[in-house]
Amino acid sequence: MGKRIIQQARGHGSLTYRVRKRAYRYRIGYPAINEKIKCTILKILNSPGHSAPLVKIKAGREIFFNVAAKGITEGQEIEINSDELKSGNIVEIGKVPIGTRIFNIEIARGDGGKIIRASGSSAVVTKKLQGKTAVFNLSKKESIFNNNSRATIGEIAASGRTDKPITKAGTMWHMMKARNKLWPRTSAVKMNAVDHPFGSGRGKRIKSKIAKRNAPPGARVGLLRPRRTGRR
Repeated sequence: MGKRIIQQARGHGSLTYRVRKRAYRYRIGYPAINEKIKCTILKILNSPGHSAPLVKIKAGREIFFNVAAKGITEGQEIEINSDELKSGNIVEIGKVPIGTRIFNIEIARGDGGKIIRASGSSAVVTKKLQGKTAVFNLSKKESIFNNNSRATIGEIAASGRTDKPITKAGTMWHMMKARNKLWPRTSAVKMNAVDHPFGSGRGKRIKSKIAKRNAPPGARVGLLRPRRTGRR
């Protein structure tokens, strides 16, 4: 008897494939402040759901969380909507000169930052267009954002996080479990045919498996609605 493939098991929503809510108790975002204001870094935090350390920041009466920039300390002052290119300052990317490193960039103004949030990462401002700014990120792609989208100046801390070897399999298991990741990951072609659409394959010579057009989400894996199949 076959069993559910990984996508179906995850979609079922059991505790095996569900992250603990406490891992993501810190919500990263920028406050809805449009004027220039000074903030204080209250604390540097470790979040099990994030690869980088987070900072707890107080802006007036409001408290928010952001990804920690490299070199910042507790008690340090930073600015929102600042004209100064100081590490940790939050600015509109339209005001950032070309060649400056930034992170935690907003796709749309007010979303609190959605991209470049992993430890040790950063993006570089490369072009100024009409009302927009182009940014070159670590995936070697150039993305274009509106000038009023906000970002943080500098590089994300903990760039050497992966330098320390993980000496025990149990340590890796706990790290992955905290972020709701499957580990160890088994290659699909190593599975049996009953366990995955890519299973078997006669010595890893993978044949194309085409999902039905009206298949449910858990079974819609492999080639999805191909225009054609076979050799040309």
